[in-house]
Amino acid sequence: MQQWRSDVAAHRIQVSVTNAGDTPLHIADLRLDSGSFEPSAPVKVDTTLGRTPRTDFPITYGRARCDATAIPPVRRTDIVATVAVGGAPPREVRFPIPVTDGLLKQLVKYECGEHILRQSATIAFGPGFTRKGDDLQGALVVSTTRPVTIDDIDGTTHYVLEPEKRRPVAVVEPGTVDVPVTIRPTRCDPHAFAEAKQAYLFQVWGHTEGGETYRMIVTPPKDVQERLLDYAIEVCDFPAT
Repeated sequence: MQQWRSDVAAHRIQVSVTNAGDTPLHIADLRLDSGSFEPSAPVKVDTTLGRTPRTDFPITYGRARCDATAIPPVRRTDIVATVAVGGAPPREVRFPIPVTDGLLKQLVKYECGEHILRQSATIAFGPGFTRKGDDLQGALVVSTTRPVTIDDIDGTTHYVLEPEKRRPVAVVEPGTVDVPVTIRPTRCDPHAFAEAKQAYLFQVWGHTEGGETYRMIVTPPKDVQERLLDYAIEVCDFPAT
């Protein structure tokens, strides 16, 4: 299993298949069957492979099965394929993924860590971002039901997201506070913006009292995304399209 940058927002992984022999291998469909994730439907592949060192097939996977207070252990996980070898009829084949697999552990930790943090805090982009020079200034709105420390904030492939201070950014008592932030483009490359995969997946790290630090993905609403893009076009002086 692999996961590329463009796969994260789509909740998708890549299944890498190798055929080391000369007998054609027909793959009808693929799916992830895991105790750590909700079931997902098979993804139709319908591809015949000759000898090949590697072919990647994208498949989606279900939401992680998380506990409210702790990261659960990785449970048994298989890649399930409907495969026909040569002229043989198709059959279901299971390829086990070790519970120690780095990507599998990361997927569970990130998703369940975010689930735990969201039990105590919601974080959203405020509506009032305004242009000041070459910067866009505004705030993240943090609402908590218990004391939460915002440890750090990070931007994306396309935007810097900079708080007034770091580590910690803010200590939030139960209630709602605005955390001032500044946004600016990381690079002025029209091609990069056209190919943006994770331009609006901003990262926030936080923890509750005595708890572990977890990551949360914060995505601005569509109107703020459009404002960010318009701002980047102006600051970077992109040609009109």
